[in-house]
Amino acid sequence: VRTLVQREMGGALASYDALLTPTAPTAAYRLGEKSSDPLAMYKGDLMTVNVNLAGLPAIVLPAGFTAAAEGVGGGTRLPIGLQLIGRAFGEAELLQLAHVYEQTAALPALSAAWASA
Repeated sequence: VRTLVQREMGGALASYDALLTPTAPTAAYRLGEKSSDPLAMYKGDLMTVNVNLAGLPAIVLPAGFTAAAEGVGGGTRLPIGLQLIGRAFGEAELLQLAHVYEQTAALPALSAAWASA
């Protein structure tokens, strides 16, 4: 399985400098919300498993926050992340790309977003 994943991911990265994917299949959930359901917690990691199997470097970047839902968690806005995946042994290039993203993305400061939650 690992060889197949490495081959597929390597093929995708042959055409691109990096891949940008969601970090998780859903928005974050509140602390403790899924702790009694191990399968639900495992599903939250599905987007990162293939990268780990392939042995590729990856970094998670902030992508914003969910809209505050009335009556759900007191209107808490939860973080959304993007996963930037690089080529094998391409950590330096990956960090440069992540830095460019963070410098150019119009994201609210973390403290400001949490303060307004």
